[in-house]
Amino acid sequence: MATAESRDAPFFEALGSGPTIESRNIARALHVNKSQLADVLGVGADSLRRANRERAARIQTRMRDMVEIINRAQPWAGSINQAFAWYRSQPLPSFGGATAEELVKDGKAEAVKAYLARINEGGYA
Repeated sequence: MATAESRDAPFFEALGSGPTIESRNIARALHVNKSQLADVLGVGADSLRRANRERAARIQTRMRDMVEIINRAQPWAGSINQAFAWYRSQPLPSFGGATAEELVKDGKAEAVKAYLARINEGGYA
């Protein structure tokens, strides 16, 4: 049984901080399969089914960006799953109503991270 501490651990810590993130760990933590995760990341499902493709810089960057954004949202979202739901569905007014997921897929992860940093500092979006 998971302790309160392990349930509330940041998502990234739950995955480890090694040089390579494995999609199966992310999928397990988010309760999705690899095909669904590929859709969320905006990559082909084959990109997550083969280890050599999963290790590609573009795929690793996309996974790390998503994990980092979910980590930043988790404290005020309440849990990893709620932060993941926010990531996928909450329109962000500062970005014309695009979600964090859409922005990451469009290569704008750094803008989302800056947005969350402003919010975490008590500023307005």
